[in-house]
Amino acid sequence: MPQPKVVLDYQRCDPSCCEEGICAAALVCQRKVLRQEKPGELPDLYPSRCLGCVDCLTVCPNDALRLMQ
Repeated sequence: MPQPKVVLDYQRCDPSCCEEGICAAALVCQRKVLRQEKPGELPDLYPSRCLGCVDCLTVCPNDALRLMQ
């Protein structure tokens, strides 16, 4: 059975909704599935690092993240 992976809806993602423009989901992800170069920029997604813990989903203020099976 494949490991669940997070996907990012870039249409819903708006880092300005996160504190000081820093992606809240990227901050909580210990595996660095999401990385943001500068505050206010959209994060880059590295789904191959995802273990499916869903920590990032719980903190995203715009529900821009989904877990895919």
